[in-house]
Amino acid sequence: MLNKQSDDRQLELGELLEWLVEDGLIDAELGRTVKAVTKGSKHKQHPLVLIADHKWPNQLNQQSILDIKPLTEWLADRVGIPLLHIDPLKVNVPAITSVMSYAYAKRFNIIAVEVKYNEVIIATAEPFLREWERELSRILGKTITRVMVDPVEIERYLVEFYSLSHSVRAAHDDSQDIGPSSVQNLEQLMELGRSGQLEANDQHVVNIVDWLLQYAYSQRASDIHIEPSRDQTNIRFRIDGVMQMVYQIPPSVGTPVTSRIKILGRMDVSEKRRPQDGRLKTRNKQGHEVELRLSTMPTAFGEKLVMRIFDPEVLLKDYRALGFSQVETGLWGDLIGRPNGIILVTGPTGSGKTTTLYTTLKELARPEVNVCTVEDPIELVEPSFNQMQVQHNIGLNFASGVRTLLRQDPDIIMIGEIRDRETAEMAVQASLTGHLVFSTLHTNDAPTAITRLLEIGVPPYLLKATLLGVLGQRLTRILCPHCKEKVPLNMELWETMITPLRAKQRPKTVYQPIGCLECRQTGFLGRVGIYEMMIISTGIKRLITADCDINQLRRQAINEGMRPLRLSGAQKVASGISTIEEVLKVAPPESIEI
Repeated sequence: MLNKQSDDRQLELGELLEWLVEDGLIDAELGRTVKAVTKGSKHKQHPLVLIADHKWPNQLNQQSILDIKPLTEWLADRVGIPLLHIDPLKVNVPAITSVMSYAYAKRFNIIAVEVKYNEVIIATAEPFLREWERELSRILGKTITRVMVDPVEIERYLVEFYSLSHSVRAAHDDSQDIGPSSVQNLEQLMELGRSGQLEANDQHVVNIVDWLLQYAYSQRASDIHIEPSRDQTNIRFRIDGVMQMVYQIPPSVGTPVTSRIKILGRMDVSEKRRPQDGRLKTRNKQGHEVELRLSTMPTAFGEKLVMRIFDPEVLLKDYRALGFSQVETGLWGDLIGRPNGIILVTGPTGSGKTTTLYTTLKELARPEVNVCTVEDPIELVEPSFNQMQVQHNIGLNFASGVRTLLRQDPDIIMIGEIRDRETAEMAVQASLTGHLVFSTLHTNDAPTAITRLLEIGVPPYLLKATLLGVLGQRLTRILCPHCKEKVPLNMELWETMITPLRAKQRPKTVYQPIGCLECRQTGFLGRVGIYEMMIISTGIKRLITADCDINQLRRQAINEGMRPLRLSGAQKVASGISTIEEVLKVAPPESIEI
């Protein structure tokens, strides 16, 4: 640990260079040269940033670069201050911005990161500047704990947190807020959205919405939830399939924020009693277009708004990136190469069915092929498709949409979802007249799709004649490649995941999540698909009858090579991609013994 000889001073570039030479991170000659060149000069940037800008190789490890993160870790260890990486999703912004003013935080280049009952944790990149510590401890009446943070993080989050807090506070002050005590019944609660005087185009509201969208993009969120309650409006993100609380704003601010987004999505702002759908296209910080699908729902405390974010690169992924194995890629390629018939993708909401279908259609949409879709809603606008939006208010449903598409000389038709007998019959009719038809069903696995279609009312003989195959799928979280750790296999848990017969084919070791800066200490980074592919063979066709047995269907499909979802997940576990626990969360158990 460094002997801190004098307090209340800022770090100097010269002394940092000396320490780097002493610790063997940079060459002594380089240190002397830089020190001579910079002697007497004034720098506005933090010395760590100045050193990091040179991208010097680490003399102790030639494979690594002295970037800002390893430099900050080195300095924290040298001066004996705990290191912290700020996770914005775990920061209570209203609490930390109330500790000190922006001007004060900026003056000393510090930021509060956690406020406890008798302690405040404050991040700094200046280990010897301590004047503020004594002053704040006296004013707050709490113990101050210092942690070392990358100076770039401090600069970024100072602006981000205080700008957001200022906009929320200003928007709240500008509105004529209705206190919770004045709310007596449901009717008055429903009036909350109509009583605020704050306009959706107010600059503070605009700032909040802009921050919300960019923040969601940077955090890899797939959905944004704005949820009104009695005392506050909660903002939550879904990241890698898991909901995360992000921010809480007053109802007086939450309502105009929702209205602002509805305006951008060309929705009826005055209508708050009926659910509405809309869409919005924006750009992220990298300049890529990002599409959002909007959905509102009336609740007792106002409108709940959900925004589904579509990855702008979703159509650029190949099947291996989606999670298909080499065998599955080959089988799927053979299946979608057929000239006519029905191919179904099944799974619950949020299992990646849309991504699979869009990736497939993108591959098939060549200049000589006419691809038409009927969707509810159109989830992602793609120029190479001819996309039709279902509109129930004018009688345009899936069935009538397919009927229209058949007169549009299509080669390939995609139906958003088969929900009823009429739509199923139109899908069958389209395939019988020489078209390749794709659609989705909400079933637990691939074999159940057959019994579902039979229950809807599709005759068995038509199902045998048209159905080519069914793809069942789920999404499971991917282990972070930067921090995952190898551990011995838990045999009991492995046998819980798949049938005892298959448990004989087991790896000796698997990986477990640890948590690091790259994955925000979750241990997971992204999601990947697990699949079961059922090809409709002659053997399966013989079992498709009016009173067919689902267990016989499943057994026959497995005997012919279909890998159940859990077995597909087991291969992801054995490959170090996911964990047994993650697969068990999403994949249904095998209901028959093989």
